[in-house]
Amino acid sequence: MSGAATPPALVLASTSPRRLELLARIGLTPSRIAAPEIDETPLKGELPRAYVARLAQSKALAVDRAAEEAVLAGDTTVAVGRRILEKPTDEADLRRMLLLLSGRRHHVYSGVCVVGIDGRPRVRVADTIVAFKRLSAAEIDWYVESGEGMGKAGGYAIQGRAEIFVRFLSGSHSNVVGLPLLETRGLLSSAGIPLG
Repeated sequence: MSGAATPPALVLASTSPRRLELLARIGLTPSRIAAPEIDETPLKGELPRAYVARLAQSKALAVDRAAEEAVLAGDTTVAVGRRILEKPTDEADLRRMLLLLSGRRHHVYSGVCVVGIDGRPRVRVADTIVAFKRLSAAEIDWYVESGEGMGKAGGYAIQGRAEIFVRFLSGSHSNVVGLPLLETRGLLSSAGIPLG
């Protein structure tokens, strides 16, 4: 007796608790979590959109996948013009980033890649425009001292204290947190993974 095909098991190629929380919002719990190890250095002249697409695909392909598994990976970066703002290396670097973002618009790009059981990587990129208010020296000090911006692309977490700096946002909020849910759902669906 033939029944519906069993959907692939989902592997999340990320140890980010934010991505895990965002997947839970759409009713998905990965069967396992894997930490891909790749070089995240931007290539010379590489533009932010191409950078996140390349890293998302590289992360997804870097994870060992069983025949019945699909892999989901993502990468998020903040860009001011063509300049990619990676994670700050120290407090001085974080201050530099906040000064650069102060009073201006920037882009948050996320690349998402799903490798289905067919082994084919499917990639999409989301782009959200965010504008910060002009930040005072006291506000920058307050944010740096909170420690929240360390380990975050662009030096801030919109789901935390930095949300009070945002005066304008156009696009996906979940993208800025670290996983654009609209694009992610579409890719998972195309790989045969149902929601919930």
